[in-house]
Amino acid sequence: MNLKGPLLVAALTASPSTLAQDYPRIPEPMIFDMVRPLGAKQGELEANMLVQRNLSGLRQSVKGGPEVEYAIADDLAMEFELPVEDIRVTDYKVGVQGTFGTLAGGRGVHGLQYLGVYNRESSRWESSLIYLLGFRFNDRWSTMTMVGIGDVTVGACDRCNLIVNHATFYDISEATTLGFEVNTRHGADRYTLLMPQVHQALTASLKVQAGLGVVREQGGAWRPHAGLRLIKEF
Repeated sequence: MNLKGPLLVAALTASPSTLAQDYPRIPEPMIFDMVRPLGAKQGELEANMLVQRNLSGLRQSVKGGPEVEYAIADDLAMEFELPVEDIRVTDYKVGVQGTFGTLAGGRGVHGLQYLGVYNRESSRWESSLIYLLGFRFNDRWSTMTMVGIGDVTVGACDRCNLIVNHATFYDISEATTLGFEVNTRHGADRYTLLMPQVHQALTASLKVQAGLGVVREQGGAWRPHAGLRLIKEF
């Protein structure tokens, strides 16, 4: 049965209130940042800066980088980021994120994220494709789960990794949220990060996220790891 005709007619004749999506409010993880929250509205603009560092071991360089995120249409956002190690720009990074809609009577929301990274040293272009699923259980508890494949080089997959990022959030108030983020890569580059974090709104448009956790890279020892993200919405 061809449903395209009836579906198109229904979409064109639906009222604005019928077409509008009432998305649940889900916080964004601190380490694995999203391209705006799912359900972003056209014209939303954000600039943010992440800084993170191991607090022991040989590799204690400061990593992070500034990024700009913009919703070019409802449910569709793009970002540009300059990943930095110490004071050196290591990559050029672009991202596109779309929202599919809601689930479970409006308590869940899901979408898809593409990330492309060009490494300046190796001249390699790598891609990641991530499925996102957010769910709000009640006024306090919510989760954001991200699963996908990363580090896929054009024409090869010699460094492919399964990427899983899961964050659980508890809203203390409108301004303060506690979170626990687990970020893992399984494959060519083994990596696990456990990051308790706090999100604090300083003003209506200025927010800060801070965390102190542990990280384990390539099967090595667990190391203390600190992170800080400053967010400005326009």
